[in-house]
Amino acid sequence: MTVADDRSLARHARAWPFEEARRVVARYEQAPSAKGHVLFETGYGPSGLPHIGTFGEVARTTMVRQAFRRLSDIPARLIAFSDDMDGLRKVPDNVPNPEKLREYFGQPLTSIPDPFGSNESFGAANNTRLRAFLDGFGFEYEFLSATECYRSGRFDETLRKILVHYDEVINVVLPTLGSERQATYSPFLPVSPRNGKVLQVPIVARDVDAGTVSYRDPDTNALTEVPVIRGGCKLQWKCDWAMRWVALGVDYEMSGKDLIDSVKLSSQICRVLGMTPPEGFNYELFLDEKGQKISKSKGNGLAVEEWLRYAPAESLALYMFQSPRKAKRLFFDVIPRAVDDYLTFIEKYAAEGPERRIENPVWHLHDGHPPQASSPLGFGLLLNLASVAHAEDKSAMWGFISRYFPAATPATEPFLDRLVGHAVAYYKDQIKPAKHYRPATEMERKALDDLARVLAEAPSGADAETLQSLVYEVGKRHAFADLRAFFQALYEILLGQSQGPRFGGFVALYGVKETVALIRRALAGEDLAKD
Repeated sequence: MTVADDRSLARHARAWPFEEARRVVARYEQAPSAKGHVLFETGYGPSGLPHIGTFGEVARTTMVRQAFRRLSDIPARLIAFSDDMDGLRKVPDNVPNPEKLREYFGQPLTSIPDPFGSNESFGAANNTRLRAFLDGFGFEYEFLSATECYRSGRFDETLRKILVHYDEVINVVLPTLGSERQATYSPFLPVSPRNGKVLQVPIVARDVDAGTVSYRDPDTNALTEVPVIRGGCKLQWKCDWAMRWVALGVDYEMSGKDLIDSVKLSSQICRVLGMTPPEGFNYELFLDEKGQKISKSKGNGLAVEEWLRYAPAESLALYMFQSPRKAKRLFFDVIPRAVDDYLTFIEKYAAEGPERRIENPVWHLHDGHPPQASSPLGFGLLLNLASVAHAEDKSAMWGFISRYFPAATPATEPFLDRLVGHAVAYYKDQIKPAKHYRPATEMERKALDDLARVLAEAPSGADAETLQSLVYEVGKRHAFADLRAFFQALYEILLGQSQGPRFGGFVALYGVKETVALIRRALAGEDLAKD
């Protein structure tokens, strides 16, 4: 396919990253930037450990940037910006020795010792964790630290501009504040020369020519003058956001639905400073297992490391791609479906034409070049194999897989081997502790006995579809409300869980003789939770 063909497809693609990218193209066409490139930005507040929501913002922005590259020859950069000069206002629950951080309230995150003991500061530790994951996934980005930008002078010109337009900026913000906060608000937060804290104090004087502001020290009441440049002040975050857009020339930044009002306010400030606000859209929030918003400080969502223990990174990227404007639960139970969805899309991609491929999620996960290899077995099926086999390592799983696919080995099926490792980990941590086997009712016992007999008489070498048909016929012969109730009974009695795989495929993989023996053990009242 030629570049022209690729661009023609991109112009008409309906996938949301292309819809976003077309807005960026239109922005540049209307007012070309003197900087000669388009700048995408993502923001990160390192007050807590990075979580999947942080990764999601980078992943989604990357997808828009990739779509933009199919639509335009203008260079496109991506910045991952860390607001690490913010003062510590709350001690996270998920760090070691949290009590040691309390004495540093108000200090910039990059001035606080690292509770993990691995970096020069708390901010640097969380930045390191973020970058390690982004690098591991292969994102193309440039990392920027607020502390470095403030102290190096990179923001100086825009900070002086805010001082010049101080009253206009104030007039944008004050209507959004309560009366008490209005009396003390200033966009500038002085960094105390005495103790290094980022101070929330009223500004009592300004000197535009000198580029300084003055305040009363809250402890000594001494009148103190500090420069607004070179790290002498930190901006309130909504004003800071606008300042960053102007100073860096940001063209696109997305944010969560909870920041809609903040985007509007920061956009107003951006216009006061003479720049058109960036393009972007507000995505819905991720929720924990209780339906509450996930939080870095609470640590109530999934950590990046947790998802990657239980599933490949491709499945995480897919979860971020799907329905970005829809609130979704982000907990352990969403992982298996995400993996199987990824496998399904990869399989479909191989048979699709160019018009369909560019709409397929895996096109966006792999920048238009999805891998050809996939897995002959679904993740849900592997999880149930691990469950019934009480697998503690990959070798136990491969014993069954090699019998089902004689030519398959970890070397010839590397992606399948990765899935096997993830399945064992997920089984041990998430399934095994929650398994609960129940005894069969009298009616269910008759159905199980019938199923064992039918499977034992099945033709040698029967495939998954043949076995599935046999199982269906058994279910229809007994007094279940419907086939769904029959299969649920099989899962609860034989697997210790309420949901399970397509049963014929499971029998084919686990083995007909082994499945018959499993049923007989259940009918004999044996404890299936034991090997």
